[in-house]
Amino acid sequence: MSRLLPACEWTVEPSLERIVESRIQIAIVLINTREDEVAFDSQHGFLQMRIMRNIRLVCALILFASLVSPVIGQQMIAPNPEPGKICGTVTDVNDGIVPGADVILQSSITGEKRSMMSGDTGSFTFDDVRPEVPYHVTISASGFVTWVSPAIMLGPGQIEFLTGSKLQIAAGANSVTVYASTEEIAAEQVKIEERQRVFGIIPNFYVAYGHDTVPMTAKLKFKMALKAGTDPVFFLATAFTAGAEQAGDTPNYAQGAEGYGQRVGAQYANGFTDIMVGEAILPSLLHQDPRYFYQGTGTKRSRAFHALSNPFICKSDNGKWEPNYSSVGGDLAAGAISNIYYPQSNRGAGIVFENALITTGGRMANGLVQEFILRRFTSGAKDQIR
Repeated sequence: MSRLLPACEWTVEPSLERIVESRIQIAIVLINTREDEVAFDSQHGFLQMRIMRNIRLVCALILFASLVSPVIGQQMIAPNPEPGKICGTVTDVNDGIVPGADVILQSSITGEKRSMMSGDTGSFTFDDVRPEVPYHVTISASGFVTWVSPAIMLGPGQIEFLTGSKLQIAAGANSVTVYASTEEIAAEQVKIEERQRVFGIIPNFYVAYGHDTVPMTAKLKFKMALKAGTDPVFFLATAFTAGAEQAGDTPNYAQGAEGYGQRVGAQYANGFTDIMVGEAILPSLLHQDPRYFYQGTGTKRSRAFHALSNPFICKSDNGKWEPNYSSVGGDLAAGAISNIYYPQSNRGAGIVFENALITTGGRMANGLVQEFILRRFTSGAKDQIR
C-alpha cells in the first residue's frame, strides 16, 4: 500500500504546498508501520492483523481529508477579483471638448451594456468594470463620426484612461457646436482682460466689458491680482506717487534719498496689500467677483449710479448683487497693516479709516471714468461687447 501513494497526483495551490507535504510524510510513516512493530501473540494474531488494517484505512481517510479540505476551503473563501474603471475625455480633432456625447460601454461576451453622457468637461467614467472581460467603448455626438475603441480588457483593480477618442466631423455637417466648461471659459475671458490697457499702456484688467462674463475661480483671482501687483506700470505709478508724497512731506519720513526710498516701499506695500486682500483673498473666501462690470446701456443716470455704487455693491460668484465686503475689507486691511511700517506720527485707527475713505472716493471716481470714458481707449474692450 505504501508503494501506491507516490503514484497519486494531487493538484494543490502553491500556498498549501508545505502543509500538504508535511501531512503526506506523517501519513506515510503511519501507513508504513510494520506489523512486527505491533506486539501480539500467536493466540491473538488474527485480531491484531485486523486492527492493523483498520489503522491503515483510518490513516488513508485522514490523509485524503487533510489534503482536500484546505483546497476546498480556500476556494470557498477566495475573494472575487477587484473591478476596474474605464474613463476618458471626449474631444474633437482640434482638442475641443465635446460635452453631451453618448458614450456606450459594451461586452459581446457577457452581453453587458452601459451608457452615459459626457459631462461639461467632456469627461466620462465607468466604474465597477469586470476584469478579464473584453469591452468596447462607442462614442457618438451630433455632427461627428461615431468612434469605436479597440477591445479593452482590464486586470483586477486596473484604471484605464482611454486615449485617442478624437471625433472627426461628419461629412456634410453644416456646423458643429463644441462647448467648454465654465472654468475654461473663465480662463479665456481672464486672458482677454489681462491684455486690456488704456492707450495700450496702462493696465485696465479689472473691467469686464462682456455681458456673458462667467465667475472667476479662486486661482484666477490670485493670478490676476499677482499680475496687477507686479506690472511695470504699477511700479512706475508707485514711484511717481512717492515723489508727490515727498514733495508734500507726507508721511513723516525724512527727506532725501532715504526718505524717498521709504515712501516708495510704503506706497508699494499699501497698493500690493490692497490688491491681494481686496481683489484675491477676500473675494475667494467670500465668493465675490472683484471686477467692475461695465453697463454701457440705459440712461446716464442709471449708468452713473451703477458706477458710483461699485465700491459698495459687487456681483457674487452666483451672479447676484451683494454688499462689496471684499473691497471695503481690502482698503481697511491695507490701512491697518500700514501701521507696521508708517512713522509713529502717522499711525492709529483714525488714519486707517481716513485713508480707507480716500481710497473709496477714488474707486467711485474710477467707476465713472470706466463707465463713460475709458472703454473707447482700452485695447480689446470693443471685442468683448456681445
